[in-house]
Amino acid sequence: MKISGDLIEFLRTKNYLREIDVELDINLEIPHIAYLEIKKAEPKVLLFNKPVDRLAGKNFDIPVLMNLFSSYKITEDFFGRTVESVANEIEKFIKLKPPTSFIGKLEFLKDIFKLKNVLPNRQSKNISDTHVRFDGHLTDLPILKTWSGDGGKFITMGQTYAHSPDGSVSNVGMYRLQVFDGKTLGMHWQIHKDTNIFFQEYKKLGIKMPVSIGIGGDPLYTWVATAPLPHGINEMLLYGFIKNYNAKLINSNSNYVPADLDIVIEGFVDPLKSRIEGPFGDHTGYYTLPEEYPILEVTNIYIKKNKPIYYATVVGKPPLEDKYMGWATERVFLPLLRTTAPDLIDYAMPENGVFHNLILGKMRVRYLGHPQQFMHTFWGVGQMSFVKNAIFVGENSPDLKDYPAITRHILNRLTYKNIMISIGTLDALDHSSPNALLGGKLGIDATSFDEVKLNKLEILTDDILLTKAINIFNSKDVQIFDLKQYFKDTQNPITIITVDKNRNSLQTKLKYFAILKAFSRIIIIVDNFGNNVNNIYMILWRVANNFDAQRDLYIEQNFYVVDGTNKLRDIDDLNREWPDDVTCDKEILLKLHKNGIIDYDMATIEKFQII
Repeated sequence: MKISGDLIEFLRTKNYLREIDVELDINLEIPHIAYLEIKKAEPKVLLFNKPVDRLAGKNFDIPVLMNLFSSYKITEDFFGRTVESVANEIEKFIKLKPPTSFIGKLEFLKDIFKLKNVLPNRQSKNISDTHVRFDGHLTDLPILKTWSGDGGKFITMGQTYAHSPDGSVSNVGMYRLQVFDGKTLGMHWQIHKDTNIFFQEYKKLGIKMPVSIGIGGDPLYTWVATAPLPHGINEMLLYGFIKNYNAKLINSNSNYVPADLDIVIEGFVDPLKSRIEGPFGDHTGYYTLPEEYPILEVTNIYIKKNKPIYYATVVGKPPLEDKYMGWATERVFLPLLRTTAPDLIDYAMPENGVFHNLILGKMRVRYLGHPQQFMHTFWGVGQMSFVKNAIFVGENSPDLKDYPAITRHILNRLTYKNIMISIGTLDALDHSSPNALLGGKLGIDATSFDEVKLNKLEILTDDILLTKAINIFNSKDVQIFDLKQYFKDTQNPITIITVDKNRNSLQTKLKYFAILKAFSRIIIIVDNFGNNVNNIYMILWRVANNFDAQRDLYIEQNFYVVDGTNKLRDIDDLNREWPDDVTCDKEILLKLHKNGIIDYDMATIEKFQII
């Protein structure tokens, strides 16, 4: 299905689109509307036809499109077929064997013939042949400031096209890009990204790196830019494989970019120049702190000749577009993961685990120690190496996406003997570890066919247990506010406790909670401010972000205490600043509600900790 020719008409026809024709500000207003919309049960793609920058006194002719990946259905529409069919076809090619029968040979030729559409079609045209030069600078594009604490405006759905110095390897990635001024962008490519590998090669040679930033076109360009392909494989090959037709590419600044992009920004990255980028409210739901990154010096901006559109996304606390984009990634890349982990049956990355913070895996156990070996395999494969916490279950487990059932299954198989704590590389956005990029990793082997049989606990009501906890701990410089128990019918009941640490570390106090081991097996502690013990969805989000296995876990045989509180520099074994979590501006929301643009729904606001 080709939809890039008239995406807006496609969205209208499918009833995916909500158009907003009132003037709305690119500073906070537009992103806040999109942020609330994507959290609805049936969110719409949003087209803002009259973006303005009131602070700068500007009106923009280019509309803003947001929440493109707003459901599983629309994501598959952009694929042009089911995501599972893509995964099945990849698996088929991985297992392809020379045929022996005549019919088999015909089928083999048919399959091989399909690959003719994988290779991109590099046309002889240049960007100036198909697009017009934009009469303005970066500040004349409707680039958004998403959060009040952001360091400025950021391009959030840009496709970064680059190649190695010798031209042998090309790549497209999706990175946030900060607008410093009309002609300068910050390039937030992290150390493990292909584009950064290219940059290091240019740096050694002492020459500038040509880069093209694409915005718009077929939405699938954006998804493939996020795809965790092995180094050296051009993402446009994956695009052609999925779509079953060649990507049409044209020359832009010595890079080849899709011919149907709405906006193309060209420039050069000087290896000798860098600048402090950030802060930025990122997809972890926390601000990433300012850090030095290379800069792009813009030379040209081109726009599509007919009705260009500026695509943007909003990142913050889940659920967001990455819920649906990540789901597609899970499904498509399962066959490729099986090439290095053949006993992997399935895996899932819950969106409130922020993907790299938590992974669930289902596997076939073939021998003693196999699950532990499997954990190490995962922590050594591509982007899976950035996963902090991995839990593996066996073949007899429920569906991994049935979270209540799979949680019970895990809790009924958890023992201290099946916990592995390691140390390894972390995602650059992770803030929990004492030092950047390196921290604790937790692996849990819950693959046992049989449930464990642990000593029986005395299960109390929440009120009685809370009273006991307050009496015990409020004299120990840890003020307890609230408590709720979950999964009391399992072998390992969980108790969530909210506290005020009084600006003291909990590290030396975690062992005190063992006083409660007669009533619960897992104690999870979070700050009272910003957390609700009844909101398990956001509790998981908070703990997955804040937890470092080497620092924040106390184990006393079959009793565990998890410290999911915000940490204090120089007090909680932390050598860097702890970021704030992302929240909307309440005054902006109230203004938008008053003007009839949004519904100020307190239930949703509280559920997803929006303010």
